[in-house]
Order: sequence, then C-alpha cells, then structure tokens
Amino acid sequence: MASMDNAGVYKLTDDLAIIQSVDFFTPVVDDPYSFGQIAVVNALSDIYTMGGKPLTAMNIVCFPTESMDISVLQTILQGGASKMVEAKVILLGGHSIDDTELKYGLSVTGTINPKKLLTNSGAKIGDKLILTKPLGIGIISTALKQGLADKETVAKITKSMLTLNDKASELMQEVRVHACTDITGFGFIGHTVPLVQNSRVGINIDLAALPVFPEAIEFARQGIGPGGLQRNREFYSPHLRISGNVPKYMLDILFDPQTSGGLLISLAPAKAERLLGKLKQAGVTDAAIIGEVVKEPVGVITVK
Repeated sequence: MASMDNAGVYKLTDDLAIIQSVDFFTPVVDDPYSFGQIAVVNALSDIYTMGGKPLTAMNIVCFPTESMDISVLQTILQGGASKMVEAKVILLGGHSIDDTELKYGLSVTGTINPKKLLTNSGAKIGDKLILTKPLGIGIISTALKQGLADKETVAKITKSMLTLNDKASELMQEVRVHACTDITGFGFIGHTVPLVQNSRVGINIDLAALPVFPEAIEFARQGIGPGGLQRNREFYSPHLRISGNVPKYMLDILFDPQTSGGLLISLAPAKAERLLGKLKQAGVTDAAIIGEVVKEPVGVITVK
C-alpha cells in the first residue's frame, strides 16, 4: 500500500473485506516453543492493528535440515499452533524449504468491515496517543545473544512478545479511535513516521511517559543494541526533533526494532482515559498515554 500500512485490504462488499499480511523471522529467544508462539503473535498483530479479525493462517518455514534436528521444528510448530488456538485462527497448511538459517512465521487472512477499517492515516489534531506494550525488546534480545540478560529479564520480554494484541484491538474498536499502527521492526520512531506523514500532522511525545523495560535502559547505557537500531536511526532521524536534553541511550530505545510489539493508538482526548482504563482492566497493564497529535510541524515527531 502507498501509505505503508500494516496489511493489505480487499473489499468484497460494502460490509465485508478481507485483510491479509505475512511475517516471518529468525529466532529471538532460545526456547523453540516460545519462538513459535512469538512468531505467530507477531504475524497476527498486523490484522489486529487495522481492526480486523484473523481467521486463517499458513505456516512459512525455513529450516536447516542438515544442521538441526527435526524435533526442533516440531516444537516450534507446536508453539505456533498453541497461539493460533488461543486466537481462534485455523491453520490451513503452509510451505517449507531447506535453508541454512531457521525462520518461521505466517501468512494470515482475516476479515473486517471496511467502514471500521483503521489505518495509519487518520490521526487528528488534538488526539492523545496510547502505547500498549513497553519498548526495548530488540536491545534486550541482543543482550541475550551476548549472554548478558538474566532469566528473569528474558522471561519478562518473552511474556510481552507472547501477548496477543487482540484485547487491545477489540477495545479500541469499541471506543472508535481515529488511527492505529503497531511497533515492530522499524522501531517506535519508524512506525510513527508514517502516522504523522499520512495524517499530515505532527506528534509530541512525552519521553517520561513511554513504557520501557528498565533492563533495556541499562543495556542501552552500555551501548548494546541490534544492527537494525542503527539502520532505523539513519533512515528515520530526519523526522525526529529533540526538545530538551534527551540522552543518547533513550534515543536508542526509540529506534530499537521491536518484535511482537504493542499498538500505537490515536484517539480523541475525551476517549483516551476511558480506553486506558478498559485496557488496564483487560490485563494490558503497561498501556500508557504517551503523547498527543499537534498541527505542526507536519511530518515531525518531537520528543520532550
């Protein structure tokens, strides 16, 4: 889509459209079962982001048959299947190839009423912004690969990545929000840029209000981060304006690529506290109001 939205939508009737997306990646945790779960949750997120209901999926598998035991793949697929059951998604099949590097994910098809479709183009001046999951997963995942993250920290980010965005999606539809995107591989800034550009607005972010894993801050202070963080910084920095004294390690977190991240929701101020309360009651406990939509500068994210 020209708007760089989260999924493709094909209108069938005035009240029904199909919504499709595909996503797969290499392992972000050591446990095969958890990796399978995370990959599925991540793939389903694009459907939830646009307000849709995922219905069917097909597995996408790249597996190194010569260097890895097939039981690992079986465990990955079992983990993925468990999350599809939780999401009430039917697995129709899939495709696998022999590859030197393990990868897993899904092609997902869902449905939506076109009149209720949410995009990253509808933010309105005065809107409040809600983020539903903490940032810092990419930084902590890198620390894990370097043997620096302890079990408790890994368990914390794994729990976040395993959490479906279904509840947040349902609740935001109930209160009729203006726009939504999810925060994944391009990081917080990278996924917010299309929102401000397509909506022809600016955004002010309250850095102190952002939900962030505390461990990610500590690792970022040490200069730990994935390669994608620097690529995100190089590409999206022109759209970022800093107001005040923002430390470099916090900028790293803003550009940090996320896996199975949360939703960024734009909605009228009068509805923001109500939605936040509903999210908390539904178990989305890290959700927070983190900024607002402003008239200008258009296409710029200002962090204070």
